[in-house]
Amino acid sequence: MASYAVGDIQGCLDALKALLDKVGFSSADALWVAGDLVNRGPSSLETLRFIKSLGHQSKVVLGNHDLHLLALNSKDAQLKSSDTLYPILAAHDRTPLLAWLQAQPLLHYDAEFDTVMTHAGVPPCWNLQQAQAHAQELQNVLQSDKATSFFAAMYGNQPDLWHDSLAGMDRFRCITNYFTRMRFITSQGRLNLTYSGKPDASTDDPSLLLPWFDLPSAVTSRQVFGHWAALQGETGKEDIINLDMGCVWGGRLKLIRLDDGHCFSVGC
Repeated sequence: MASYAVGDIQGCLDALKALLDKVGFSSADALWVAGDLVNRGPSSLETLRFIKSLGHQSKVVLGNHDLHLLALNSKDAQLKSSDTLYPILAAHDRTPLLAWLQAQPLLHYDAEFDTVMTHAGVPPCWNLQQAQAHAQELQNVLQSDKATSFFAAMYGNQPDLWHDSLAGMDRFRCITNYFTRMRFITSQGRLNLTYSGKPDASTDDPSLLLPWFDLPSAVTSRQVFGHWAALQGETGKEDIINLDMGCVWGGRLKLIRLDDGHCFSVGC
């Protein structure tokens, strides 16, 4: 029995199946998915069906594209020209698929591997217990009658700095952006959500804007995340592992075997 974590699939089901075949994935194994199951790739509907069919074998966290799909389903967002989500919205099994997706958390932690998985990372200002609590806050909203109001207020870059006194939809939006959209932050932890490129080209003054994982983290566990294709999987940190290698952009799909840290990838 082995446990694997994979980066942003984004509807690239053929690549995922090739990768699982490469590692000999079996019914005894577990697959962690670091968010963004859907969008941009050719097989978002089939990807959702496949991951859902794994049942207890899969551990999924929500990414920004997954939340966008849920907002579309609640009719609180509009399809973008680059979206490839219409087949899901038109599917006969749309309701059970999206109910399953909406029940997924923002964070998964496993004490056996002392590993935490989120889509975009954990901001340095939160320790593991705080991150778990904030992820649970948002999951509670998604499972409540506040979900529709949340989706209507989810989009936006403000507030861009966490403080404990945040309340209501501002608080939930800030939590969402840290867990699903974070890349660059300031030394004070303020989010920059307008740039998604490589760290060395982020700003005219790189000292003012840093990859979130370059700041001292209050989380001591191994972290796995996706969301940042421009990194090509590189963080320079042994215990902070980016799994997004831009599969949907013609890059590779990356998977790590959590048992021993060995990585595998296939071209897309």
